[in-house]
Amino acid sequence: MKRMGLLLCICILLAISVTGCWSRRELNDLAIAVGLGIDKVGDKYNISVQVVEPSEVAGNKSSGVAPVTMYQATANSLLEALRKMTTISPRKIYIAHLRIVVISEALAREGIGNALDFMSRDPEARNDFYVVVAKDAKAIDTLKILTNLEKVPAVRLFSSLDTSEKQWAPTMAVKLDKLISDLVSEGRQPVLTGLRVIGDPKIGETKKNVESILSPADLQYSGLAVFKSDKLIGWLSDEEGKAYNYINNNVSSTAGSVNCPKGGKVTFRIIRSDSKVKGSMRNERPQIDIEVKTEAHLAEVQCTLDLTKPETITTLQKLAEQKLIDMIDTTIARVQQDYKVDIFGFGEAIRRSNPKAWKTLKNNWDHTFTNISVNVKAQYKIQQLGKVSDSFLEKMKEQNGVR
Repeated sequence: MKRMGLLLCICILLAISVTGCWSRRELNDLAIAVGLGIDKVGDKYNISVQVVEPSEVAGNKSSGVAPVTMYQATANSLLEALRKMTTISPRKIYIAHLRIVVISEALAREGIGNALDFMSRDPEARNDFYVVVAKDAKAIDTLKILTNLEKVPAVRLFSSLDTSEKQWAPTMAVKLDKLISDLVSEGRQPVLTGLRVIGDPKIGETKKNVESILSPADLQYSGLAVFKSDKLIGWLSDEEGKAYNYINNNVSSTAGSVNCPKGGKVTFRIIRSDSKVKGSMRNERPQIDIEVKTEAHLAEVQCTLDLTKPETITTLQKLAEQKLIDMIDTTIARVQQDYKVDIFGFGEAIRRSNPKAWKTLKNNWDHTFTNISVNVKAQYKIQQLGKVSDSFLEKMKEQNGVR
């Protein structure tokens, strides 16, 4: 009996110590934010949030109301702006389900560090959203655009960037933890994908934008923003963005073409790519060696080629290898000359290979980076020719020649 009594007392004490759902949130009291835009007005932040209309996204039927609504407020800090939104919003803005954070180009050039501090510190904010830069636009303008296919524009932006990174390669899906890691890294500067508004932004804010097959306005990812510390200093083109991702082993699938020896083009579907960046010290000078191994399928042939001959395949592989090497070399040279910041992680490669040398180099690494020697090697392997070997276009030419 004494033992049973003791167990009962322990159970009562444990029950008292359990706090229950002290942090629970009723859905009816929350406005679920899926997109957040950060702009700067003078020395204050203008924050805009894209909030889901639950009744419009829950079922298949629509009442004609927009699937999202937007709130904005201007204050000294992000938290103050979010709390200030309660003067317009009947519910508290809840940011745990953010899909996309858009930073205006103007703020990015001024510096994004202070704005990111709140996002990394707030316990409600998770780190699984993407961060992008509004190119030649305000962040709020990108969040106003209604989109097709996905009811919620922020979800569409998240999915589009995720798909583009995997299928196209010039873009890069960067989450908050990766961005902060690059910001504090001693041997790498951050990059973010650019987001721009195309078409008529005024119509894009209205329901007319989703009532036609070809929307008058849309959102498109374009280019990579180059940062020095937390400040935007320039942009990489799509071709340069693809080279950046090849160097950093971020390419899983994409498409590329080369010119045929006698005119026309051949297009490849890249199915696999593996890159290695190695740093070393030679004659007391840092050197970088990059090796890229790529496997591809032949996707389109718009020229006269005899694909039954092994030497033809070898020639195409050599052309593809050289184009990849040239693309990487050109991109590295431009970043060295125009931006003078190491976005490729060459400093990290040197630190891994020779920590002692890195202690000396890191204090003046940006200057060293501009003159560092980089050797690029590429291996291109064509795995398949598609469903046919020779194109039916050749037979058409033969028939036309007979006629």
